[in-house]
Amino acid sequence: MPELPEIETIKTGLAPLVEGQMITRAIVRQRKLRWPIPSKLSKILSQQIIHKLGRRGKYLLFYCDRGCLLIHLGMSGVLTFVPQKTKLKKHDHVDICFADGSCLRLHDPRRFGCMLWTDDDPLQHKLLINLGVEPLSKKFNAKYLFMQTCKRNVSIKQLLMNNKIVVGIGNIYAAEILFKTKIHPATCANKLTLSHCNAIVRTTKVILKRAIKAGGTTFRDYRASDGKPGYFQQKLFVYGRQGEACKICDAKLQSIILGQRSTVFCPNCQDRL
Repeated sequence: MPELPEIETIKTGLAPLVEGQMITRAIVRQRKLRWPIPSKLSKILSQQIIHKLGRRGKYLLFYCDRGCLLIHLGMSGVLTFVPQKTKLKKHDHVDICFADGSCLRLHDPRRFGCMLWTDDDPLQHKLLINLGVEPLSKKFNAKYLFMQTCKRNVSIKQLLMNNKIVVGIGNIYAAEILFKTKIHPATCANKLTLSHCNAIVRTTKVILKRAIKAGGTTFRDYRASDGKPGYFQQKLFVYGRQGEACKICDAKLQSIILGQRSTVFCPNCQDRL
């Protein structure tokens, strides 16, 4: 599933292409995504201008004249900006067509994404209102993280992936963050000190910024809006490397299941508190 760096990369790539564009219609070939696409979406969007493209967590927010279009890519969704006459592929479910002959095309084989509309403030939408802080914001700091960890009897890996606490840190980046901070992923969150939390926060911001700069991480279905892969995969230390040698100490990397998700770690470099 695309995580925050991938979505931010897509937003950065699409913003100059769609901002200021007038929508002529929406062509919906398949309404049944995670939640049904509104039946009147084409009528709603017709003649509206996209004034700004934003992001909240893993949701892309297309701010228009009279509301906002919310798009989540789920596990396999891809958005590309193409000419309207571009040959269709299987699973090309939606085209947002623009006056200049281009379109924003949603391709989603697994159909776990969503495309919804709200007339109101999108940040108050039921899918967004309870999201946690943005990891690259000032609100995500050592004090905040410590307050979230000190009373929770859950692994730090699971806590970092809890979108009600901090958004967008999925399996890939949580594993990498904990490796860099030398903390075992199964460590109980309430065992962390303020110093540990400070290290996690600083490392989170560094890793996410580097991943965004590299265009995200490519695994399975993910591609950026221009169809190109992300390159942060080349810099991964643990994720997807079970059984391989640690790049730091040469120990064999191991894998455990936490919260029904596999996580790879180094038994030598990462200490369990």
